[in-house]
Amino acid sequence: MQLSSLIAKRYLLARKSHNVINVISLISGVGIAVGTCALIIVMSVYNGFEDIVRDVYQATEADFVIYPASGKCFSPQCAPIDSIRESEFTAGLFEVVSEKMFLTYGHSQSIVTVKGVDTTYRTSSISQGIIDGKFLLYEGEIPSAVAGRGIARKLNISPHFVEPLNLYLPSRSRKISLVNPMASLNTRKLFVTGIVSIEQRTDNELIIIPIAEARKLTEYTDEVSFLELFIKEGADIQAAEKKFRAILGDDFSLKNRYQQNETVYRMMKYEKAAIYSILLFIIIIISCNVFGSLTMLIIEKKDDIETLRSMGARESLLKKIFIQEGWMITLYGIAVGTVTGIILTLIQQVFGVIRLPGNYLVSYYPVSLQIQDIILTVFSVALIGFIIACIPSLKTFGKKS
Repeated sequence: MQLSSLIAKRYLLARKSHNVINVISLISGVGIAVGTCALIIVMSVYNGFEDIVRDVYQATEADFVIYPASGKCFSPQCAPIDSIRESEFTAGLFEVVSEKMFLTYGHSQSIVTVKGVDTTYRTSSISQGIIDGKFLLYEGEIPSAVAGRGIARKLNISPHFVEPLNLYLPSRSRKISLVNPMASLNTRKLFVTGIVSIEQRTDNELIIIPIAEARKLTEYTDEVSFLELFIKEGADIQAAEKKFRAILGDDFSLKNRYQQNETVYRMMKYEKAAIYSILLFIIIIISCNVFGSLTMLIIEKKDDIETLRSMGARESLLKKIFIQEGWMITLYGIAVGTVTGIILTLIQQVFGVIRLPGNYLVSYYPVSLQIQDIILTVFSVALIGFIIACIPSLKTFGKKS
């Protein structure tokens, strides 16, 4: 061990003549430990919520969505789409007609997002989200509708009522008549067979109807608003995306799961970065105690410093002694905080000690410990501690030897 390290360790562990230096050093170490622990736990919680959001979207949304490069609709009967349909990666390709429409139900009314799909559309996964009634697009020969939970609560829609939904959309081919405005609207009447809960953002305005009815309202023939593409289980999603983009070219736009919900994922990353920055700033403030502790220690050890100088010690050695002591305080705090944070996170992950208030998908705070977060935390706090430790030493022993 180097001489500077031996002296720094001795100064750190030995009792000082002024007890306040010990207290400040202890407060500094404890503060850094608490801050490091908090950083690891908070980032793990954000990772846990991000995993839940990702799982929800994975269960309810397509792996890819194909949109037209321009315009609102396109015909799926073309060579690129046929090639994707026959690809070795493709597990299912579903046609969807989607449009904002005006809905009335009894005396209630609202603007909704109508999603027209065929009877084979992901029936099993959608059925898992049914909270009332059944997922039926047809009762015999009669077309039906399935409403999202949010819009159902807002308008008091129930599959047990005999009241139908009335959907209205302005005609693209007929001119507006001032004498009879209703003649300018396409209308469809459908009875509700089920209430579905997929994801809160879409539940508040989602109405699922047969694609044939959606085409009658939008006056499409075989056009679609977009195609939902699912790949086979275990397939390489990156290789599939690369191939699909090459097939589609510039005529279509392909969005993966992240791009479909880019705003949500970006918001979560920004929130995580903001919390990380706030906690790191608190650690910087706590680390200022190290500055105070080292400054007071340098004053107390001025006789030792003069003795070392008379023995031939250079300013670089004296500088290194006090930098290393300040950094030792930081490193001890980091070690204790990291171990504590990991242990507490694993306890929450395994046993779910702290519960979430209210009704959520999970009953306890989700956590996900990621090695990159631990490395980032340790590196950031260590860097802050090193910089803070350098300041008093450089001010006191700044002269070249």
